[in-house]
Amino acid sequence: MTTYLDHAASSPMRPEATAAMLPFLGDCFGNPSGAHALARAARAAIEDARDAMAEALGCDAGEVVFTGGGTEADNLAIFGADDGAVACSAVEHHAVLHAVEARGGATLGVDAAGRVDVAALPRDAALVSVMLANNETGVVNDLAAVRAAIGDGVLLHTDAVAAFCWRDVAREAACADLISISAHKFGGPMGVGALVVRDGVALTPLLRGGGQERERRSGTHNVAGIVGMAAAATVTARTRAEEVARVGALRDRLLRGLTSAVPGVVVTAPDAEHTAGTAHVRFAGVESEALVFALDELGVCASAGSACASGALEPSHVLAAMGVEVASARGALRLSLGWSSTDADVDAALVAVPKAIENLRARAS
Repeated sequence: MTTYLDHAASSPMRPEATAAMLPFLGDCFGNPSGAHALARAARAAIEDARDAMAEALGCDAGEVVFTGGGTEADNLAIFGADDGAVACSAVEHHAVLHAVEARGGATLGVDAAGRVDVAALPRDAALVSVMLANNETGVVNDLAAVRAAIGDGVLLHTDAVAAFCWRDVAREAACADLISISAHKFGGPMGVGALVVRDGVALTPLLRGGGQERERRSGTHNVAGIVGMAAAATVTARTRAEEVARVGALRDRLLRGLTSAVPGVVVTAPDAEHTAGTAHVRFAGVESEALVFALDELGVCASAGSACASGALEPSHVLAAMGVEVASARGALRLSLGWSSTDADVDAALVAVPKAIENLRARAS
């Protein structure tokens, strides 16, 4: 049996999401931009999903823009903002980093835990992007402090893709003008996401055509995906408090077990606030990619960091920005839990990880 500990890359579909999607993968196939009965049924489903997303995200329904995923949502926020300077923290997902770079923007330093340096935040930019929770380490930023530092005249975007499963985004990102999420991180389908665009925020669209989403994102709606995302978001928000407690306890047991069983293990940013599902550690004397493959052979799915960067030979840009030495960064491992994780998963990891480390170190010597 496979032990899945890579929820931060993609979480298994929740049964509620699958059930909600099924009708729109069969008989309910109408194009929501049409006028006949099948089209109207599809349109109604989208608007119901929009209401559900608005409730989960703490915004008005008209502020929800459906996208093709978190990357598109991030790009729409960065490129769609008014002309002017843009900036982001150095530990952002590449969907933000590369977009800011393409606009000639600035990268802002972080502390040893990966939290943005609030004192360095610009007050004269058009937009600043700071993620609510880091996708590799799980470290949480204080967006209220960010907002206070930049003032109300600067647009604040937050990539909440890694946060929605574990944090009350409706409350913690209430000060943000733009909020990105992606369905497959919290039990919805891949290829669908959303961007919250607060009323009054001007946004230039990336995609032009049919004028869908109030002309903010043209293209035929992914009805099944949108409905599935809304179902997953609803159950995630409803059960978040109990899941944070349950999964957080599993994560803590996993970290305790690893630190006691494996010599030379370092927990990343141990004193910072983390999302409940992320256990990020570094092992001396091993290479991340070799460790991930060794764990895969032992039936444990894990990652070296961001799934988008898997296979890259360079150490994580997140760890580099945090000041982690290259030798230490090369031994990084992210074990991430989610809604389907169990005690048995932790038990399996506590057997497989020490075994894999021991074997790799023996080969190296």
